[in-house]
Amino acid sequence: MAEGIVELTDSNFETEVLKSPLPVLIDFWAAWCAPCRAIAPAVEQIAQEYQGKVKVAKMNVDDQEKVPQTYQIMSIPTLLFFKNGKLAGQIIGAVPKFKIEGELKRHL
Repeated sequence: MAEGIVELTDSNFETEVLKSPLPVLIDFWAAWCAPCRAIAPAVEQIAQEYQGKVKVAKMNVDDQEKVPQTYQIMSIPTLLFFKNGKLAGQIIGAVPKFKIEGELKRHL
């Protein structure tokens, strides 16, 4: 996991996301997913550039079942944006960094 990125599990989701004082960007991904690998550098750059303003996290959908089911993650990559413990936005599919940043800025 890249520096500044939190690895999410079903067990730490509530603490890391729902109780986070910062807005949270979650990247739902899997190792075999080429589009997930394609957006990973953009997600890592955002984690560095917005450190202290946004919590960036990743959840491997192959390793975790409960949270992806709860939020109906049907295709990956899916990016979810949380603010004040509530789902605030979503992007499905591989998109350029500026689109991720645009959505993220709406929640700052």
